[in-house]
Amino acid sequence: MLKDYTKEFSYNLKLAAPVILGMLGHTFVGFVDNVMVGQLGTAQLAAVSLGNSFVFVAMSLGIGFSTAITPLLAEADTSKDFAGGKSAFKHGLVLCTILGILLFLVVYLSKPLLYIMKQPPEVVDLAVPYLDLVALSLVPLIIFQAFKQFSDGLSMTKYPMYATIVSNIINVVLNYMFIFGKFGCPELGIVGAAYGTLISRVVMVLHLWWILKRKEKSKAFVTHIKFFVLEKLMLKKLIYLGTPSAMQMFFEVAIFTAAIWLSGLLGKNPQAANQIALNLSSITFMFAVGLSVTAMIRVGNQKGLGHFIQLRRIAFSIFLLAFLFACCFAAIFALFHNELPKLYVDFDDAKNYQDNYEVVSIAAQLMIAAAIFQISDSIQVVVLGALRGLQDVKIPTLITFVAYWLIGFPVSFFLGKEEAYGSFGIWLGLLVGLSSAAILLWLRFNYLTKALTLKTTNVNI
Repeated sequence: MLKDYTKEFSYNLKLAAPVILGMLGHTFVGFVDNVMVGQLGTAQLAAVSLGNSFVFVAMSLGIGFSTAITPLLAEADTSKDFAGGKSAFKHGLVLCTILGILLFLVVYLSKPLLYIMKQPPEVVDLAVPYLDLVALSLVPLIIFQAFKQFSDGLSMTKYPMYATIVSNIINVVLNYMFIFGKFGCPELGIVGAAYGTLISRVVMVLHLWWILKRKEKSKAFVTHIKFFVLEKLMLKKLIYLGTPSAMQMFFEVAIFTAAIWLSGLLGKNPQAANQIALNLSSITFMFAVGLSVTAMIRVGNQKGLGHFIQLRRIAFSIFLLAFLFACCFAAIFALFHNELPKLYVDFDDAKNYQDNYEVVSIAAQLMIAAAIFQISDSIQVVVLGALRGLQDVKIPTLITFVAYWLIGFPVSFFLGKEEAYGSFGIWLGLLVGLSSAAILLWLRFNYLTKALTLKTTNVNI
């Protein structure tokens, strides 16, 4: 019985590995920024956290919306419908480009909010110029996502990974040059990190397009695109699928953003500690995201074929694999919770030693909460990917809202006060929200696929 699921592990990993590496590349940009900026001081690290909190909320909407492209391409690829696939990609690319520009403008114009959110003043002053450039990088990032989701839908998952690796190399070099003023460049501090992010993301989208237009399978899709010839029906279909998917990701990212803001109310050191724990958790979360994309592709393929018994078996094999990965990461976080946060600060800096020590102490506590929610976080995102493969988006959107904002956030708000559990209380709320989402989404997937399997069986009889 178990072998029915484990025999799928090899192919699941083959599809997921490039996606995981690509997503780790996105996270590595943040990791490099945090580690390099952390050498400047805790206020600078907190400023990057605060600035990115606005960008992450906007980015969640763009990335979530772009996921509508993948199941449509996966279904078109299985049924050999080139015209339908190209139409889905073209319309998705147009919508993502418009959305990227709108998100940049919203973030850019929302900067005054930084001054009325009761965040540490020295952190806000550093965050404003950083936010300008990072907000602009949303435009190439969301365009890249359209190409990435298209590539994933055709099961060409390794090419976005290549583009991300190139982008990361560029980001590391530019960060070193601009943050610290190396090789004759001006010393720009955290603004230098923003320049590195912006330039590397522009290169990333151009590199992926260059790769795809040279591949036989994708060349006809990404060339000779009539951008101004649009069909209302396909636009409606993408908006129908993309909007709930965007809201699903928004609800999850927004609660982590709320954790950043709640941490800011406790002071710059709790906010910096929150950023460390969040960044480390994001790295391991990318493995679950890669498996989520795999679930979306494979479930979309089986849906196109009408093989619903196989669909359930394949989906559960991916859920099992995600669970095993999560257990491994939970063990690592628990065993090394005191050591991992030390990567982000400089203990040789005598001037900031006390701040650095406090940040690491708080972050070490948060790593225990992060270890526990590895499992629920992994399960909820993988099941959500499978539901997107079924093109079931409305009810899961409601589930994520209820889990994160009606269940999880109140716990974070009340337990995260200084007189309660502080930073650890904030993360207890995250744990409760993620666990609720995992349970409710799994129940939804199980109900839908059982109904589809039963319906298919009755038709065959």
